[in-house]
Amino acid sequence: MEIQAKTRNLVFYGATSVDGYIARDDHSLDWLIGTEGEEEAGYAEFYETVDTILMGRKTYEQVLLLSPKEFLYKGKECYVFSHTMTGFNECVNFINEDIVSFTKALKKQEGNRIWIVGGGEVLFPLLQEKLVDEFFIQIAPTIIGQGIPLLLPGNHEHKLELLDVRRYKQLAELHYVSR
Repeated sequence: MEIQAKTRNLVFYGATSVDGYIARDDHSLDWLIGTEGEEEAGYAEFYETVDTILMGRKTYEQVLLLSPKEFLYKGKECYVFSHTMTGFNECVNFINEDIVSFTKALKKQEGNRIWIVGGGEVLFPLLQEKLVDEFFIQIAPTIIGQGIPLLLPGNHEHKLELLDVRRYKQLAELHYVSR
């Protein structure tokens, strides 16, 4: 009997509008910031379960705008996928290789959860390869009509199992695992 090595969980954790957008076209989160319950939504608890963060260059640039004085994810191993930025700085490593291959190798390393910050272009290829193990999706009580979608259209059908539903005042959080 072959024993499968345990792999780290790859997790999407983030908020969407009711119509499935993670930000406006200009990357603004004004529709989310200040939502009643936002501060109680279990972020700190989740954050403690993560030691590695993946994001795209556009998300990285928005993170720097949101918190210009101190990097939001300081102390975590952080990888930024980019075609234009290379090397590393004191907070992140820029990755210029294939997202899927890199993430598969990362999942095999010892450690805690790997968090996909943002969505769209980083999330899409990982969904196509069925690498995402968990989803924590917080739904804000806002319809913004257009913006950056959580999920890009494509061939990535998944069956999920609902583990939990939590309410944080005006935010609803759905916790799914891949089946």
